[in-house]
Amino acid sequence: MRELTHINNNGEAEMVDVSDKLQSSRSATATSIIILTPDIIRAINESNIKKGDVISVARIAGIQAAKKCSELIPLCHQVPISKVSITFDLHRDRIHITALCKTIAQTGVEMEALTAASIAALTIYDMCKSIDRGIEVSCTKLVKKTGGTKKNFEIAGDVRG
Repeated sequence: MRELTHINNNGEAEMVDVSDKLQSSRSATATSIIILTPDIIRAINESNIKKGDVISVARIAGIQAAKKCSELIPLCHQVPISKVSITFDLHRDRIHITALCKTIAQTGVEMEALTAASIAALTIYDMCKSIDRGIEVSCTKLVKKTGGTKKNFEIAGDVRG
C-alpha cells in the first residue's frame, strides 16, 4: 500500500513539501453530474429560473472555486492557475459538468479541477432547488491529469470536454 503524503512520521497532518520539485506544465480535468427533472432542464434552457442564468452563474462559481481551493482544503497548496474552463453538457435529465485547470507550478491542479466541478454542480442545485429539492449531485471524479513527475492519468472514454 502507498504511503499517505500528508501524514508525517508522528502521524500528524502536514502540507507536503514541494520546494525541491521543478515547475512544470500541469493540467487536470474533473467531472461532476447533476441529475435534475426534465422540467428543470427545460426551465434552464428557456432561461426561466428565477435566480437567473444558471449556466453562467455556475461557470463563474466553478472558476472562483478553483481559485479559492487552497482556502477550502487545508493542506492544498496555493497554485498559480493559468486557466480554468468549465463546460456544461445538458441532457434530458442531467447536466455533465467538465472542469479543466492548468498551471505551471511545482504541484498539480487536481484538487482545483475537482473543486470547480463540485461547486459548479452545487451552484446549479442552489439555483434550482426551489423547483425540486430532490436534485442529486453525483459522480464527481478526476478523469485526466497531465504533467509533473508522476505518470499521466486518464479514465478512457470519460473526458467530456
